[in-house]
Amino acid sequence: MIRACAARRARRAKGDAADGPGAGSGIREASGPAHKLGRMQAIQYDETGGPEVLRLVDVPVPEPEGARVRVAVRAAGVNPADWKIRRGLMPGPQFPRRAGIEIAGVVDAAGPEAAWQVGDEVIGWAEGGGYAEFALAERLVAKPAELSFLDAVAIPVAANTAGGGLAELNLEPDETLLVNGASGAVGSMAAQLARAAGVRVIGTASAANQDVVQSFGATPTTYGEGVADRVRALAPNGVDAVFDCAGHGFLDAAIELRGGTDRIITIADVSAEEKGVRFYSRPGGPLDIVAEAARLLAAEAIRLPAPARTFPLAEAAAAQRESESGHGLGKIVLITAPR
Repeated sequence: MIRACAARRARRAKGDAADGPGAGSGIREASGPAHKLGRMQAIQYDETGGPEVLRLVDVPVPEPEGARVRVAVRAAGVNPADWKIRRGLMPGPQFPRRAGIEIAGVVDAAGPEAAWQVGDEVIGWAEGGGYAEFALAERLVAKPAELSFLDAVAIPVAANTAGGGLAELNLEPDETLLVNGASGAVGSMAAQLARAAGVRVIGTASAANQDVVQSFGATPTTYGEGVADRVRALAPNGVDAVFDCAGHGFLDAAIELRGGTDRIITIADVSAEEKGVRFYSRPGGPLDIVAEAARLLAAEAIRLPAPARTFPLAEAAAAQRESESGHGLGKIVLITAPR
């Protein structure tokens, strides 16, 4: 039987019944207009292509089963993987396809085996599309109360990728790590997590973002022609590992600096395999690094590069164009109005 919750957990604990599409299913569910209507807005597309293929559609509100929950999405992160899947550069689910994987919001309904409770604030990965008013999810961690949804949604993908990459490089305290693109979402997270572990970090960024990189505790330098010489001047004894988060032809300099391809990974250069460098991708992985990054951000032990750049859900195409341009700092986030 569905247990309704309007605003207080006390009411949910009493197990009051509510009518709706999940009635009699064992789903614990919140009450509200969306559930009475059974509909929601989401971003969907039917073919690969440019941002113009993205459409705002009216679809049924999904019902969680098993250990999944339904999240009332407050913020959806826009990531490079989103537009790469849209363009056909990365594999995606069958059409029609819902966009987005990264969400922050409030548990709105919970399957009978879910560990979360209705009303819990969470961040993590959406299943079946995160650019929506509601999304199903299982891979989640708690959102610290001190963090806004806007800031919190910047954590899952960046922390998962950065933390996994650092583990792959097997860094030790006092070693030197070179991060290419240290002012971006993943690069800034990698630089700060490495610094917290006692690793010395040299970070590349544009001339305009040198102070941003320095604020993370890293030694900044500009990328582009001559970057290998600039890094040598900063690290006369060499660098122990390289984490390429930006691409733009950086791998040749990285290989030159390392004297080979050992302990170099990239998340941005698709030519990596041709050069003998590992292209690193981490679609899954333990959630502990995401929870730890959330804790560190809430404690102000790490920081985001800049405030979020926000778009309403209906402007998902414009948000992806912004992401694809590669310009600007700050997480690109789609905002949905609470129901």
